Amino acid sequence: MTTTAQTVRGYHEARFRGDVAAAAAHLAEPFSFRSPFIRSTDPVGHLAGLPEFVKIVTDVDLISELYGEAEATLVYDVHTATPAGVQRTAEHFRLDDSGKITTIMLIFDAAPWQPMAQLMT
Repeated sequence: MTTTAQTVRGYHEARFRGDVAAAAAHLAEPFSFRSPFIRSTDPVGHLAGLPEFVKIVTDVDLISELYGEAEATLVYDVHTATPAGVQRTAEHFRLDDSGKITTIMLIFDAAPWQPMAQLMT
């Protein structure tokens, strides 16, 4: 479980620092990502919007970490400088035999983000 925890925490911390290269180093090929707004099968595409996203993040409070041999779940609050405010988020990860992340499923209430998403399209 140490490798799982190191990989997932490494990815999580790099992502919220806005360090695309460090976050990408934890992702496998093939890879898939799914959230209420985005689906991606490409690590580069998945992380493409990261620099802009972290600009609106003011803080992250990790609430819970659950680790298994090849999977993990993080629950955290993302504090944003947007009308959405604080976003409670759950993120589930699956890892391959090499210890890299193959899938990420991001779960959150997308309703507060709908007005902003419509403005961006």
